[in-house]
Amino acid sequence: MAKVKRHIGSSLDDLLSEDGSLEVVSARALKRVLAWQMQEGMKKRGLTKVAMAKRMRTSRSALDRLLDESDTGLTIDTLTRAAKALGYTVKIELKAA
Repeated sequence: MAKVKRHIGSSLDDLLSEDGSLEVVSARALKRVLAWQMQEGMKKRGLTKVAMAKRMRTSRSALDRLLDESDTGLTIDTLTRAAKALGYTVKIELKAA
């Protein structure tokens, strides 16, 4: 019977927490997922960036910031308007660590 190897050492979250980058990495990962979902929604509906910006009542440059995976400065208002423009709703939840 094969012996199961146990985890040795700390987790990636522990390592990132120790060097102070866990929040930054988590925010970027979340933004990456949101940007991907918006791009997929736009593709599904055949929306160009100009058309999406018009639906959101914003500028093309503001939409570009929303779709930029590395720009984590996203407001709930912008996220809500983007979701509505795609026929989505937003659900935000806080979980205990």
